[in-house]
Amino acid sequence: IKNICRSIGKTQEMSTNKPTLQVFQAPVCQYLKMATKSTNLTEKVVRRRKKSWNPLNSTLHCLPVALRNLLANPFNCNCYLAWLGEWLRKKRIVTGNPRCQKPYFLKEIPIQDVAIQDFTCDDGNDDNSCSPLSRCPTECTCLDTVVRCSNKALKVLPKGIPRDVTELYLDGNQFTLVPKELSNYKHLTLIDLSNNRISTLSNQSFSNMTQLLTLILSYNRLRCLPPRTFDGLKSLRLLSLHGNDISVVPEGAFNDLSALSHLAIGPNPLYCDCNMQWLSDWVKSEYKEPGIARCAGPGEMADKLLLTTPSKKFTCQGPVDVSILAKCNPCLSNPCKNDGTCNNDPVDFYRCTCPYGFKGQDCDVPIHACISNPCKHGGTCHLKEGEKDGFWCICADGFEGENCEINVDDCEDNDCENNSTCVDGINNYTCLCPPEYTGELCEEKLDFCAQDLNPCQHDSKCILTPKGFKCDCTPGYIGEHCDIDFDDCQDNKCKNGAHCTDAVNGYTCICPEGYSGLFCEFSPPMVLPRTSPCDNFDCQNGAQCIIRLNEPICQCLPGYQGEKCEKLVSVNFVNKESYLQIPSAKVRPQTNITLQIATDEDSGILLYKGDKDHIAVELYRGRVRASYDTGSHPASAIYSVETINDGNFHIVELLALDQSLSLSVDGGSPKIITNLSKQSTLNFDSPLYVGGMPGKNNVAAALRQAPGHNGTSFHGCIRNLYINSELQDFRKVPMQTGILPGCEPCHKKVCAHGTCQPSSQSGFTCECEEGWTGPLCDQRTNDPCLGNKCVHGTCLPINAFSYSCKCLEGHGGVLCDEEEDLFNPCQAINCKHGKCRLSGLGQPYCECSSGYTGDSCDREISCRGERIRDYYQKQQGYAACQTTKKVSRLECRGGCAGGQCCRPLRSKRRKYSFECTDGSSFVDEVEKVVKCGCSHCTS
Repeated sequence: IKNICRSIGKTQEMSTNKPTLQVFQAPVCQYLKMATKSTNLTEKVVRRRKKSWNPLNSTLHCLPVALRNLLANPFNCNCYLAWLGEWLRKKRIVTGNPRCQKPYFLKEIPIQDVAIQDFTCDDGNDDNSCSPLSRCPTECTCLDTVVRCSNKALKVLPKGIPRDVTELYLDGNQFTLVPKELSNYKHLTLIDLSNNRISTLSNQSFSNMTQLLTLILSYNRLRCLPPRTFDGLKSLRLLSLHGNDISVVPEGAFNDLSALSHLAIGPNPLYCDCNMQWLSDWVKSEYKEPGIARCAGPGEMADKLLLTTPSKKFTCQGPVDVSILAKCNPCLSNPCKNDGTCNNDPVDFYRCTCPYGFKGQDCDVPIHACISNPCKHGGTCHLKEGEKDGFWCICADGFEGENCEINVDDCEDNDCENNSTCVDGINNYTCLCPPEYTGELCEEKLDFCAQDLNPCQHDSKCILTPKGFKCDCTPGYIGEHCDIDFDDCQDNKCKNGAHCTDAVNGYTCICPEGYSGLFCEFSPPMVLPRTSPCDNFDCQNGAQCIIRLNEPICQCLPGYQGEKCEKLVSVNFVNKESYLQIPSAKVRPQTNITLQIATDEDSGILLYKGDKDHIAVELYRGRVRASYDTGSHPASAIYSVETINDGNFHIVELLALDQSLSLSVDGGSPKIITNLSKQSTLNFDSPLYVGGMPGKNNVAAALRQAPGHNGTSFHGCIRNLYINSELQDFRKVPMQTGILPGCEPCHKKVCAHGTCQPSSQSGFTCECEEGWTGPLCDQRTNDPCLGNKCVHGTCLPINAFSYSCKCLEGHGGVLCDEEEDLFNPCQAINCKHGKCRLSGLGQPYCECSSGYTGDSCDREISCRGERIRDYYQKQQGYAACQTTKKVSRLECRGGCAGGQCCRPLRSKRRKYSFECTDGSSFVDEVEKVVKCGCSHCTS
């Protein structure tokens, strides 16, 4: 049997005790006839290209019946043995019942019982087959498992490469892509694809190559490495990317190369910004790159070694140049001209889909001569018959030349007079006249001294001359047109450091203090020193002593008055809980109270006397309300006719006499409550509260629960409080915090962390510093950006409790957690008053807001009527109605100067037919704008 196998081809070891035949080939019949009848046949069929021929089938037909004993053979019931089941069922001449041993799910199943669809094969070769010796492609040379196909101008992988190849040399060919068939050769340890035309790699280029040790891709056209190109190459020791056009290596691209010891990546134009810092760290970790690779940019990184340059030098400064980004996305550089559409291409980097009229790789070649509109200045292009690229132009008036590129010189024959200068135009010319002539052809002599042309200013005299005119200036003026006021101070006689002020045809001397005279020539009188009257004059409460008419006078601080500023008579209430407390002895059953008030608030307590039974004077909706409540009878109240919350001071007078209570504002007619209860339980021993009252006792509760009361403190200024004609000194009464002397709200630092701004005679507002809030800027602002969730962006506060995320380039979404296309065409333009839109060809343009125009929406349109033609719509009951035809009208748009508005100046009414959604119709008048212009704005 061994001799038989050798005569056929390659043989495997066979048992000497139990000889087996591995493969049947065509000439085996004549040998088998000589074999012993007891020989067992092990069938492992080799896949053949001629599927119609099966060696075992042919062999069994040539054997005598006595030899057809197939038992005890380990049959592999794959697709190549499918014929045997049918053959056994038809012939019924085989001894015993041969059974399958492989695959596992058919083990011990009789071959003739296996369904035809269960005879299947896996992709790949049967490693245990006794196949013929491997062939070698004609384009290659094979030695053992090394195949060399170098420098053969190959564009595709040759057929017939042995499956057990370990080293495959494909260098020096014309491959543009890595052949996908390479993944079928699972024993490869070396692939050489250098010096080809490979421009792109994919994430599947080297799949299933787990045994690969060396991969050479040097001197190709590689510009971009996908992030997972080298995944799975866990055995790779040498990777050569030498001599390509790679600028950026994505982080993590070499994560699976755990066995890599040598990386050849120079020379490549590496762009060493912060995105390449990881690669610098990676090659330094085990010196996997020999110090050849150099950076090509950016800036100062040019010519720096990847291996030895410190990692901190790898920084990002400004946007990356489009030429770098375009290596992995070529369409970013907009290579397609004339509105062509760009798509990435694995071989040519990119491919342009050209619009009608253009062709070529970049859509820059017109399909005929007239497509590119070669005739200039409005000329018309015509093709020449029979000539592929021939054309001729019919030029617009005023132009000539093959492409209408020449503006005809119309000044060659002109009629300009009086030595005027001819200026060429388009099919016309203009005459530039000398100063003394005018007219289209400069044929008229000018009368410069005529009333409408007289150039002499300031009542100067105009005199005609042969060459024009001259001005005889009035005194004090100079210049060709007497338009310059001569500076008479150039030669002045002012003395003693006086300041000279120019006048028309003269000057004035402004004297220093004490000097006098026309030229300040008189010195001040001598003053002898003496003791100041203020030396023994004691001004109180921070007042300053000044001398007026030789008498000492105290200049009081705000809120104080008296000869020595000893009384505090005006105070400003700034806090919610502030109030003054006047002792009970000041108030009697018969009392007259007068005070002045300034506020811009609607409500607040002015005066309060009593407990639950009380007399109260309050602000109520800007008016003064006086109420009397005994607790046992319904409360009585009176209101002022006048409102006093205008920020100005108003006089309020309250008079309690016998059984009546009267209220008067600014000396007006009093309002009176009469017949007050004789059984009043009003407690006259209680204090009089001014501007508010204690917030934690029954007094406040009683007032807040009473109908029509709110019990809020007063905000504003109170001054000149008289009780029974006695001016009250607020320094002598208990005063809560939040009450400031004087009615000038910003004379002290009332805003803790901000700037005080007066809002009326008595009020103010605080403009808080960043981080502070509250009426007095004394409360810290909540920072909504603490703990924000912006992933790829910056937190921007909206208010104290919310924020928004401003996303970095390439990211979007509410939290900047969504990746966007790196290049957004709208980034290239700035629409100042509008929004960026993309055309159907992907080109960005600005859609301007109403009233603006220009490529960037940066020019305000002057007021004009923009014609609109559309249906006019109306609502008729529950039905929507519109005109039966479109209505042409103007919409006024644009801007106006001087605070005016662009609005309709003239309109007219016309009747139109309307149709409604409920089926009804009617005729009605529609007002149409027919003229727009600038006019006074209407509210």
